[in-house]
Amino acid sequence: MEEKILPIALRNAIKYNGKANPKAVLGIFLSENPEYRSKAKELLPIIEKVVEEVNKLSLEDIKKNLEEIGDNCKDKEKRKKDRDLELPDVKDKVVMRFAPNPSGPLHIGHARAAVLNDYFVKKYNGRLILRLEDTDPKRVLPEAYDMIKEDLEWLGVKVDEVVIQSDRMEIYYEYGRKLIEMGKAYVCDCNPEEFRELRNKGIPCKCRDRAVEDNLELWEKMLNGELENVVVRLKTDIKHKNPSIRDFPIFRIEKTPHPRTGDKYCVYPLMNFSVPVDDYLLGMTHVLRGKDHIVNTEKQAYIYKYFDWEMPNFIHYGILKIEDTVLSTSSMYKGIKEGVYEGWDDVRLGTLRALRRRGIKPEAIYEIMKRIGIKQADVKFSWENLYAINKELIDKDARRFFFVWNPKKLIIEGAEKKVLKLRMHPDRPDFGERELIFDGEVYVVGDELEENKMYRLMELFNIVVEKVDDIALAKYHSDDFKIARKNKAKIIHWIPVKDSVKVKVLMPDGEIKEGFAEKDFAKVEVDDIIQFERFGFVRIDKKDENGFVCCYAHR
Repeated sequence: MEEKILPIALRNAIKYNGKANPKAVLGIFLSENPEYRSKAKELLPIIEKVVEEVNKLSLEDIKKNLEEIGDNCKDKEKRKKDRDLELPDVKDKVVMRFAPNPSGPLHIGHARAAVLNDYFVKKYNGRLILRLEDTDPKRVLPEAYDMIKEDLEWLGVKVDEVVIQSDRMEIYYEYGRKLIEMGKAYVCDCNPEEFRELRNKGIPCKCRDRAVEDNLELWEKMLNGELENVVVRLKTDIKHKNPSIRDFPIFRIEKTPHPRTGDKYCVYPLMNFSVPVDDYLLGMTHVLRGKDHIVNTEKQAYIYKYFDWEMPNFIHYGILKIEDTVLSTSSMYKGIKEGVYEGWDDVRLGTLRALRRRGIKPEAIYEIMKRIGIKQADVKFSWENLYAINKELIDKDARRFFFVWNPKKLIIEGAEKKVLKLRMHPDRPDFGERELIFDGEVYVVGDELEENKMYRLMELFNIVVEKVDDIALAKYHSDDFKIARKNKAKIIHWIPVKDSVKVKVLMPDGEIKEGFAEKDFAKVEVDDIIQFERFGFVRIDKKDENGFVCCYAHR
């Protein structure tokens, strides 16, 4: 822990002429490592000890130490991360694939596989194939083909080849026919319930021993659309300990027209057939998948065995549990159709488009997925960690403004007119200044005021509220910040009524915060990411004669 804290303490000491501040160091540490927030009290004594040692050094020694220790820490951390992210058995050129179903755009859950496949392909100078698995016509959204490509480009994932499974139907038919000819697959017309009962008892159904010639004849009838309610099953171990692996289906009848091929085909391969056929023919060397696919890997091993194909390396990682957002594509699509959501980029959703609209940078998503990596343990996704990474990326360029929501007008008596000049960014003098003109009438956040209490208007002076009604009344008290501290006065934001700018902020929980920003906020442009002080970072989504619409990113 001291090793982690030391570089932060050294940087803080350099910033403040050789004297680090323990609380400032704690704040920086927690912003970089939000998972330790619950242990802040335990951390403070450790930080105080490190800061005490740092503050004994001369400024020159502090700088030398940071150069040595800082670089060592970075190298150590990089080496550790590199060790965590390595593929097994890398021999020739690495070929990997990202294989989503085009039922909608990508969401944060898809990002893990997309990022990690891209990362490994770049690391080993390999090739990445985008395979769009669209062999269930009922689950295909025509516009999703392009949306997925756009999402990957935004995320920084480089695709070398695009393969669409509905273009490969004849290939699947060829290998399906071969399995029937080899006696490894058969056409089954059993009632599904009856088959399930037999399967669970480890008893073969009446179709299993049908002659190859009869199966081929039925296969042709399937392809010609002459049969209903039949499947092709792969012969496996009918006594296998897992009933789902016993003679599982590999082709089925589906008469729903396909968005790309219409009614040209009515027999579609199931995932545990099309995936191994494609993985082999497209030359996959490594396949990343969740450990919930371990059974599918075992099923697909039969295909490799029957065709005498070498299997790729399968890496099964832990489940990524993502809470507090909507990820079900069917639920999202239904909500969009019913007008519950604005579209695929509605800020309440977990799509990459929604995160992009909120001001989450693709680099932040890429980085957090790399950190999650390919560990076998299940992982709970931390939105706080994503936001901390994103904050590092956007903070340096985000101009600062005041914003009040649910606004209440406050008239202050006894105070002189004042013109405040504040920096657009505390650490970026090149951003210039903003101007707030106090003339006695301001807006404040509506539910912040109580009668007969002292408040500190941020960067201004102290007031005592006398009346809280539709319009609140207060009296000027004093300028001194120490008086506010002594009286435990709450610091509140304020916006001059004159020249205030109307703002709506769309929150990820569906709430809409309406209020006012200061006049210089009118200078921002759509797509800018700014910080409303003591509120959070927002991305400017819309700007017109009615004001601004912003999307909330995070604190």
